[in-house]
Amino acid sequence: MQIEMSYWHLVSNASPVVQFVMVILLLASIMSWTFIFRKWRTVAKARRAADDFEKRFWSGGDLGAIYKQVLHKGKRTCGMENIFVAGFKEFARLRKQGNARAMDVVQGAQRAMRVTQAREMDDLETHLSFLATVGSTSPYVGLFGTVWGIMNSFRALGNVEQATLSLVAPGIAEALIATAIGLFAAIPAVVAYNRFANHVERLDNRYDNFSEEFSTILQRYAHEAKG
Repeated sequence: MQIEMSYWHLVSNASPVVQFVMVILLLASIMSWTFIFRKWRTVAKARRAADDFEKRFWSGGDLGAIYKQVLHKGKRTCGMENIFVAGFKEFARLRKQGNARAMDVVQGAQRAMRVTQAREMDDLETHLSFLATVGSTSPYVGLFGTVWGIMNSFRALGNVEQATLSLVAPGIAEALIATAIGLFAAIPAVVAYNRFANHVERLDNRYDNFSEEFSTILQRYAHEAKG
């Protein structure tokens, strides 16, 4: 007897539980790839913005002029630009208060930059936890489908007098497809998570370094104003 062993036939004739597992894994894979492309654009934009802004900032231009240039971009700013705007804006606001000490002015600017940096990092880290979850759980979900399919195949052997490979091969094959789909969902998610987590951590370090260097410049400006 000829047995149909095409992938579509195996999937369409799989048990409801195995089919449910396959659907869950396929949805997880589709969502993972969607988040991967979104995160790639977000991280790439943040890296380009940081490179361009650092070139302008360390070119020796006036801070007020740089501040106006960044504000002119409107909502297109991101990352380091937003940190600079938050720090400089708070610095200018506090410096207008004649009774404010130089250290208080700088510390106020530092607090504003920390809050903005935390907001920027939260945006960069969005969906990373989902990729990590898919990467760590998908193989086990696929394995559950495999175990269930193989279990059903062996249970079916109890209803026949003579066990042959042709009887159990379709059930085992459909079960192994669940494992394959689980790996298909997990591998890209793990690779993407590790890559993006590294890029986000490096951006966070760049933001920290910039905040420290900018705070030093603001401290010098504050003392010069008081002098």
